[in-house]
Amino acid sequence: MRKIIFLAAFIGAAASYAADRVTVKVNNPADVVRASEVVEVDVKTVRAKLGNAQSLVVTDADGNELTSQTTHDGKLLFQVGVAAKGTSIYYVKAGTPKKYDAKVKGRLFTERGDEFGWENDRVAYRIYGHGAAVGYDLFNKSTDELMLDYWYASEQNKEMRSVSKQLHDRGYHDLADQVYNAYCYHIDHGKGMDCYTVGPTLGGGADALVNADGSLCMPKCYKAYEILDQGPLRFKVKLTYPEIEFNGQKVTETRIITLDAGSQFNKVSVSYEGLTGAAQIASGVVVHKQNPAAYVMSKDNGYVGYEDLGDASVYNKKYQDELAKQMGRIYVGTVYADKLSEAKFMEKNNGIAVGHAVAIANYTPGYTYYFGTGWSKNPNTGFETLGKWESHLADMAKKVRKPMKVTVK
Repeated sequence: MRKIIFLAAFIGAAASYAADRVTVKVNNPADVVRASEVVEVDVKTVRAKLGNAQSLVVTDADGNELTSQTTHDGKLLFQVGVAAKGTSIYYVKAGTPKKYDAKVKGRLFTERGDEFGWENDRVAYRIYGHGAAVGYDLFNKSTDELMLDYWYASEQNKEMRSVSKQLHDRGYHDLADQVYNAYCYHIDHGKGMDCYTVGPTLGGGADALVNADGSLCMPKCYKAYEILDQGPLRFKVKLTYPEIEFNGQKVTETRIITLDAGSQFNKVSVSYEGLTGAAQIASGVVVHKQNPAAYVMSKDNGYVGYEDLGDASVYNKKYQDELAKQMGRIYVGTVYADKLSEAKFMEKNNGIAVGHAVAIANYTPGYTYYFGTGWSKNPNTGFETLGKWESHLADMAKKVRKPMKVTVK
């Protein structure tokens, strides 16, 4: 009986000593500002300090509640702003968080068969489950709104498609094209557009093993997906690819792609099953024939970038010159935390492209890098020139090479 009373008293005392709040100290070791980066802490550690509270609220130093998320692998996420070489303080306490608007989202767009799309408040991507377009495709955005649902619904509008077809059938081809242009996502209606071409390339940042002869062992389209996290701050998806033949081996690739709110870049972790022995992996961007020399790269600083002019071939020839003007400049690139073997241009002309700008590294299971994009017509980002995009790539490389240090007290 005495033991029971003592145990109850001990538990009660322990609960009374639970912290009212937990302090999270975030230090930025890099010499670049981190204005809206998502950081993570172990949720079990935080809950233990708060008397095993299950529901958590994150605030800034002034007590303002911040959007937060608990992930499938037990991380508590929130966005921070930290000066170059600076430190910021945040707090976590027990409580009921507000209902947050999602800043990231992804899903299978069954209205387009097996296309899988994902986006945040800066960028939007998609991949295909069929055909020859094996790399990452992208949509340009000039808004912080999530747009993919709207764009796909607009593009698949049956009534508008029917009107356009009827006009074509009656011989009113120009009018039919104008109706189509009024709703399709290949036209910028004020919030962005799709004018990027992938084809049988790496597109905007995909990866490939390097064959023994130095060429790329191009991947296939994905065959299966599993959504691991669905916002509001982090979207994460696991992609499985069909088996391919590589240097006499049958290998299967798995990619885990993570996109956080506020970032121009996705993080991707790549693993191959069935791969034995040493191998090299390449990742990078397609270089289209419209702008064959507009790529930048740095092996030592860890980035590859390119200025794409878009593809006006989807338009009626009568409107191509005029509509091409609305496409702006599309900036794509890859960034690396780990040492690279080389960064180079790999020539291969396939009609739409002249080759790839890639970085090559020694493959290890879970090989990780980052791929992203920017658009000259987005007023919120300031990527008006290739020089400004390269500067952003260099800053991003500094961030991934010097990650923030997060301390929980």
